[in-house]
Amino acid sequence: MTPEPSTTPDLVELTRRSLEDGAFRDLDAGLRHFAPDAVWEVPQLGSRFEGEPAIRGFLNDWFDSFREFDVELVEVLDLGNGVVFVVARSVGVPVGGAADMRLREVFAYVVVWAESAIARVSAYGDVGEARAAAERLAEQRA
Repeated sequence: MTPEPSTTPDLVELTRRSLEDGAFRDLDAGLRHFAPDAVWEVPQLGSRFEGEPAIRGFLNDWFDSFREFDVELVEVLDLGNGVVFVVARSVGVPVGGAADMRLREVFAYVVVWAESAIARVSAYGDVGEARAAAERLAEQRA
């Protein structure tokens, strides 16, 4: 007998695709993975963007502050219960900055999926804090 194909979406691949699409400035492609009422938040800054138009505006403003910008996904882990943990390395040259003034930052994201769409992204500057938050959330959603 041939095994039935899985009907469970591969959240690692979906997350990877959505973030890579969005990070390479194809926001339409990246935001197609988001629920209409999705939330993007930066807990350390108290920032919260609700809905696709607000998320699009935030990301456009972020990308527009760089003359060059690139993201490398370092780690993408499915923690279960719709929670994916991501570590990404960002490299960019700010608008008005010299070419040798490259910013190199590591960010971590907690991505929550619901019904095959991203319901929430929480962005952290501290990888350990993000990992702990993601693990707690995956456990709470069990």
